[in-house]
Amino acid sequence: MKFVCLGFVDEANFAKVSQGESQQMMDECFAYDDELRRGGHFLGGEALDSARKAVTLRMRNGVVEATDGPYAETKEMLGGILLLEARDLAHAVELMSKHPGVRMGPFEIRPAHEAVNLLIAERDAAVAKQG
Repeated sequence: MKFVCLGFVDEANFAKVSQGESQQMMDECFAYDDELRRGGHFLGGEALDSARKAVTLRMRNGVVEATDGPYAETKEMLGGILLLEARDLAHAVELMSKHPGVRMGPFEIRPAHEAVNLLIAERDAAVAKQG
């Protein structure tokens, strides 16, 4: 099963961390990601820039509005995603509970929506075939 792991970080607290500590945390995270790769569990991931650089789109009265920043006011902002292959949710929790990134903030783990993702893959293939 595929899982999307959403990693959150408190940007204010992270800003207080020294560059050396930050680099050490990144090195630890990358090392654990390599363990996940070797086990066939790491499917990909993306780090996200600051939530202060985000734009949120929403529909209001039939018109799309763009507003700066994240939708919700919260201390913890989405810092990145990790795509994970695991037997089931319990296995995904077991794998991610060992990730050093959990020290920076929580991870939300959700099963991928396989039926919709299959439709997306089919569309990708159809568009690629059209050239």
